[in-house]
Amino acid sequence: MTYRARDHLPGQEATVINPQPKLVALGRTECLTRLAGEGVGRVVVTRQSLPAAHPVHNVLDGEESVFRTPRGGTLAAAVLGTVVAFQVDDIDLGPAPGGASTGVGEAYEIAEPGRLHRLQQTLSPWWATCDTAHAISIPLRILHGRLTFT
Repeated sequence: MTYRARDHLPGQEATVINPQPKLVALGRTECLTRLAGEGVGRVVVTRQSLPAAHPVHNVLDGEESVFRTPRGGTLAAAVLGTVVAFQVDDIDLGPAPGGASTGVGEAYEIAEPGRLHRLQQTLSPWWATCDTAHAISIPLRILHGRLTFT
């Protein structure tokens, strides 16, 4: 049996967790479906050789995760032209299945006016109100994910 110490005080019984949760690897299509369905995820970058995760509103555009961030901000400076990760999850400690999907790619700024206009319609109402915000895309070249069943 496996116990979680944080779930009980000294002198109380510990919570028993299923010692054999099932992990199911997801294929590319399942990962993209999960990445498309959340609307909020995390962009993970390296800052001073340490990982840093930034929550963002996003939309999946083909096989690219797109989000907006203010110009001159730390996130824009950290991602442009850099290999980064984008991750979403819906992990729950209850009996319902949960999981996580992660994509990796080199981030770039979207500059095509037609694509920017289309994305603005898709990303409303939380499209950054600042007209000078970057529209950042991460082509999801590497994808992996897992579902967890307890």
